[in-house]
Amino acid sequence: MNQMKALVLSGGAGTRLRPITHTSAKQLVPVANKAVLFYGLESVAAAGVTEVGMIVGDTAAEIQDAVGDGSKFGLRVTYIPQERPLGLAHAVLIARDYLGDDDFVMYLGDNFVVGGITELVDGFRRNRPDAQILLTRVPDPRAFGVAELDPSGQVICLEEKPEHPKSDLALVGVYLFTPAIHDAVRAIEPSWRGELEITHAIQHLIDAHADVRSTVIRGYWKDTGNVVDMLEVNRTVLEGLDRRIDGTVDERSETIGRVVVEEGARVTNSRVVGPCVIGAGTVVSDSYVGPFTSVAENCRITHSELEFSIVLRDSSIDGVGRIESSLIGRHVQVTPAPNVPSAHRLVLGDHSKVQIHS
Repeated sequence: MNQMKALVLSGGAGTRLRPITHTSAKQLVPVANKAVLFYGLESVAAAGVTEVGMIVGDTAAEIQDAVGDGSKFGLRVTYIPQERPLGLAHAVLIARDYLGDDDFVMYLGDNFVVGGITELVDGFRRNRPDAQILLTRVPDPRAFGVAELDPSGQVICLEEKPEHPKSDLALVGVYLFTPAIHDAVRAIEPSWRGELEITHAIQHLIDAHADVRSTVIRGYWKDTGNVVDMLEVNRTVLEGLDRRIDGTVDERSETIGRVVVEEGARVTNSRVVGPCVIGAGTVVSDSYVGPFTSVAENCRITHSELEFSIVLRDSSIDGVGRIESSLIGRHVQVTPAPNVPSAHRLVLGDHSKVQIHS
């Protein structure tokens, strides 16, 4: 069987997740207290691919620190620096020496495919088309690469972020290629965005009558590039939780449903309703933590209510009433604002008339 590698993209600036990504790689923002990138690496390993080239940019040091040599995922990781995010096809271009003449799966490190990619990789290994893309139906395809298929399901056209999409089939961030792609990425010109688009490279293959196939996934896919999608993915992953209480929950507290309390975490005089996860070393006291919430390690939640949110490590929320649909970064302190006495302050000229609704 042909040797297969993975090319995992972990560069990019994460502009849509600012301000979190001013200080942290977007691929390392946690979902259910595990970095998005780690789910992708686990999917690659589960598909039987062990050699991974990882494209890294400005956040290279942080990614390398988190992933290491890949052995904890059962992988061998080689880092490939990309000086600027110049497009997905550019990533293939600079990985040419690493990839050699092997088939490979390209996986975008901030994408999330529920159910993994094993079936996809197995099918590709059996049939070996020149390229295989993953598609999913989306309500507004204008933000994505969009595929047009003929009646038999063959890909006839790809467009990058079209103003008038020809279908509702968006490209998911997982691609499978034979070495045929290398000539294609060398043949294309940068787009109006100044990037080498992978859609243009695949279109080049289509125009050359290469065998480009597609699979429409009915499962779940998200590009976790913004807060709304991040919270949605967090919700999806938490739905699959099994209840586990490794920390301590005192007798005045109540935990309902699929709640994970990690080792070293403490819940006192609080109500925790799953699915949710409370990270190691975190203390929840006199509070309510509601469904679809992930609180990372070493946080403090006191006299507060929290629901449908992600709280990153070493943060504290103290006495602030209710927080929901929120993404809170690392080392954040959320406290009540000081009470300001309600008073009207007036400087009025002669013969004024003022009506005050108090």
